[in-house]
Amino acid sequence: MKYPSRPPVLIKLLSDTIAKGPDRLTQIMALAQEERYLQQYYHWDKLQHITPPTGFSHEELWLSLKFARNGTLRQIPLTDLKGDKFQFCLPELVQQALHQIDIGAGGAIGVPEPITNPQTKDRYLMRSLMEEAITSSQLEGAVTTREVAKEMIRTGRAPRDKSEQMILNNFVTMQRITELKSEELTPEMIFAIHRLVTEKTMQNPTAVGRFRSSDEKVVVSDEFTGEVFHDPPPADELETRLAAMCDFANSKTPAFFVHPVVRAIILHFWLAYDHPFVDGNGRTARALFYWSMLHHGCWLFEFVSISSILRKGPAKYARSFLYTETDANDLTYFIVAQTNVIKRAIQELHAYIDKQTVEIRELESHVRALNLFNHRQANLIRHALKHPYQDYTFGSHQKSNLIAYQTARTDLFDLHSRGVLEQEKRGRQLIFTVPGDLSERLRKLDKKRK
Repeated sequence: MKYPSRPPVLIKLLSDTIAKGPDRLTQIMALAQEERYLQQYYHWDKLQHITPPTGFSHEELWLSLKFARNGTLRQIPLTDLKGDKFQFCLPELVQQALHQIDIGAGGAIGVPEPITNPQTKDRYLMRSLMEEAITSSQLEGAVTTREVAKEMIRTGRAPRDKSEQMILNNFVTMQRITELKSEELTPEMIFAIHRLVTEKTMQNPTAVGRFRSSDEKVVVSDEFTGEVFHDPPPADELETRLAAMCDFANSKTPAFFVHPVVRAIILHFWLAYDHPFVDGNGRTARALFYWSMLHHGCWLFEFVSISSILRKGPAKYARSFLYTETDANDLTYFIVAQTNVIKRAIQELHAYIDKQTVEIRELESHVRALNLFNHRQANLIRHALKHPYQDYTFGSHQKSNLIAYQTARTDLFDLHSRGVLEQEKRGRQLIFTVPGDLSERLRKLDKKRK
């Protein structure tokens, strides 16, 4: 990835403009109010390639935008290596995004019925936990396919390599986050989350669940060219910085209101910026984002995967960090990028549920015998019809539905007794398989009922 161009020095731009007379300065200041600039939050890296208004230079346009922004920026306790504070504002495009997120992520308006229905919500919860675990790991280099990863989680088999271990760790971490959502964030909780994320994946096992030390040099760099993109704060500052981050996460700072979604996004950035661990910083940062969203009542985020969106544009994700660092610690760039990610993640959840609803309706119109089974068995049958070579076990059925082991046994033995599944022994494990004539068997069951 190419490092973004650094913006011009404002003091020099202002000096040059003043030399042209007060009327010129007034004309330049008015540029920022044009609609096209209000709809975007351009960094200099992009602005320099956009045609400026007739009669004005790129530098004059940048000066106008910076003056408009600086009047609304508010500081938070996070500081850079020089001690300068990070800051942010909420331009109109962010306010619109936050409104849309509020509607979809906290209340009941627009929330899909299948994830409020006790009979179906666990299915979508399991899907989101697996999706976030897989894609968050893939962002950090895991190479296992989605199909193999899901099979590992569902069957409960041990990971075969580091990539699979990363995914399993993330899955366990996401489950734990939902249990911790009502607790305040503490350094001990962060260490525990990092331990879950990195267990059995670190080159140095003793680095799990602790700060990096002063002799453990950690930078964010291009893996091909070696160019350093981010040099984190020194190790001897980490304890103080982590305490400040927890105060921010728990709404003890700053002295003004910060929208919960913005707070979660900044927490994501903060952990990634401080980079307190030898490895696993990105995965831990995204886990803390989820903790914050759930902690502040955005319960829909148990069902949403942001990493599935971030993975589609990893360079854009990385660039949003760099935009902030290269332009006076302006977090607004990262906030704009992440609110867009969150909106897309919510939209994808709705689209997935709509697609599943259509498929289920089409399937049920042909296979009415599904009414003979409980909702867990019906979901398994739907899955089996679309995946005829899939094997099922007590453990996989238990994990897919978040139910007790005995309940899973009862469900599968009942499906076998009614001829829906076949069973065989492989070693010591009992395996349930899909018969080749499953659709016909279901139709026969439906005729018997009539």
